[in-house]
Amino acid sequence: MHELSIDANIQTFNALRSAYSEKHRHYHTTSHIEFCLVLFSKFRCIANEPTDVQLAIWFHDAIYNPMSSDNEERSADWAATFLRENGCAEEQCNRVRGLILATMHDAPAADQDTQLLVDIDLAILGVDRDSYQEFEKNVRREYKWVPGPLFRRERRKILQSFLDRKSIYSTKPFRETHEGQARRNIESALNAL
Repeated sequence: MHELSIDANIQTFNALRSAYSEKHRHYHTTSHIEFCLVLFSKFRCIANEPTDVQLAIWFHDAIYNPMSSDNEERSADWAATFLRENGCAEEQCNRVRGLILATMHDAPAADQDTQLLVDIDLAILGVDRDSYQEFEKNVRREYKWVPGPLFRRERRKILQSFLDRKSIYSTKPFRETHEGQARRNIESALNAL
């Protein structure tokens, strides 16, 4: 908030914390946001608009209903509304909104800030084996309502789509530090499915 020259917005912080603490969340929690913010602090120097990337991290999974397909859009709308209500320029609102929508992972990231945010969001794929297995367990817990065969089929599609990419990560630092482990983790997860 200081970087934006606006009030502390403790009410919004509390609303975000409450959202990330919903009982149905097992991976998309405050721990995920903390993980992303720690990574961002290491790579902030490669962002063109670091404040926007950081805001996108805070809001990118704010709305999360595993039964819904519009989570990123609703999260992006919340972020844009928050910025507008605090007098930020429409250009910035749109930029942050676009960053959050990119975490749908349905299209290649077009610019440096989007690439950085998407790589941070996908960094969990390239963590150590035990942490990755915990991630997979938590994803399954979030989708416990999906029958096993259907979950396995859809999870295979998602994981295979990452392996089919020339590179999972768009930025050089993440390719160097996460790519190899991410591919090993995903291959192991596919074998387990």
